[in-house]
Amino acid sequence: MTNSNQIADKPKSNGKSIVIWCAQILLALLFGMFGAVKLTMPIEDLTETMKFVAASPAWLPRLIGAIEIAGALAVILPTATRILPWLTPLAAIGFATIQILAIIVHANLGETSSTIQINLILLALSLFVFWGRWKVSP
Repeated sequence: MTNSNQIADKPKSNGKSIVIWCAQILLALLFGMFGAVKLTMPIEDLTETMKFVAASPAWLPRLIGAIEIAGALAVILPTATRILPWLTPLAAIGFATIQILAIIVHANLGETSSTIQINLILLALSLFVFWGRWKVSP
């Protein structure tokens, strides 16, 4: 026989949490993919597809790639393992910061018409995950 207090103590899975998880997974996949490309592709090839690479030191795309991969892990693992889950919203706000800086850089290079859509989508997803994991379902 179960006690009503035991039932009340069980965590409930709700729709909001599922949507937040979907956004986290999407962010992790996208930033993980973008980060892997920046880390593994030769700089010469990166300059053909990413204008900012030609306008920056060679180490910068590698650093950004490493940060994006670390963020991809940090947006999933702390919440999934329940070890230091407060790191997940910090990773999400870090992604939002990357997107704001990317918008500025792309605008300075005159390439917002080709990049602004993905930057704004990633910014919105990052802010949603930050809000969701900070306030709604920490």
